[in-house]
Amino acid sequence: MSTLTATAEEPRTTPARPVYRVTGRRVLASEWAKLWSLRSTWITLGLGLLFLVAFGLIAASRYKSGIDSGNLDKDFAASTAVRLSLFGTNFAQLALGVLGVLVTAGEYSTGMIRSTLAAVPRRLPVLWSKAAVFGLVALVVGTLGAFVTFLVGSGIVSGTPAAMGLSHAGVVRSLLGAGLYLGLVGVIGAALGALLRSVAGGISVLVATLMLIPGLISLLPSSWQDNISPYLPSNAGESMFALTHDSTSLSPGAGLLVFLCWTALALGGAAYRLARSDV
Repeated sequence: MSTLTATAEEPRTTPARPVYRVTGRRVLASEWAKLWSLRSTWITLGLGLLFLVAFGLIAASRYKSGIDSGNLDKDFAASTAVRLSLFGTNFAQLALGVLGVLVTAGEYSTGMIRSTLAAVPRRLPVLWSKAAVFGLVALVVGTLGAFVTFLVGSGIVSGTPAAMGLSHAGVVRSLLGAGLYLGLVGVIGAALGALLRSVAGGISVLVATLMLIPGLISLLPSSWQDNISPYLPSNAGESMFALTHDSTSLSPGAGLLVFLCWTALALGGAAYRLARSDV
């Protein structure tokens, strides 16, 4: 008699998925990857660097040609190599600030912010990571552009009254201050994008804050201007990298403190809305 033996199949076991914890380092890595995956990042950073270098070298070349021809524009009469090299800062700040707005507001316009906040339920680490990552990138780009422009520009104006070197007092501080200013402008742009959740709105407020409001303040009586103007974001930021100062401007340390307060105000508003709203 044959015996039929049945062998029971062993249950199949699927490997358990690893459990990933949401940590600050991983959120930073995620934001770093998202930043560099966008074509707009490369284009806008390139434009910011181009504006900083190109306009600085154009100013240095114009100064040199004016000295050689004996027909120097009065606006350049008291210029130094540092001031000429940082002439493009006002243009570079727009490019970097706009990109900062796109870093945060861009996710709201595409709806990607829902996936981001689903992956990081605590929300605020997303804002801190976006601001830190882009602020660092803008800081590096701004500092690199400032030093490159100064080194090339100082060669152009060599032998003129504007000639300076890195060993001159205040030069390195001014160049580092310009890089820090551009980095903080990027952080403010990211904060405005998160606060307003609109690319157009964030860019409009950024441009108005940095360029339009100082022009409007100039229409006020002189006594009001002296009390208000130095504390505006753009003027306080300019004092961070200005080589010389007078009674109408803040010292570099005071300018940095005031500009940090503006940055903290923008980040605080963005954090409050992110924590209180549904999306």
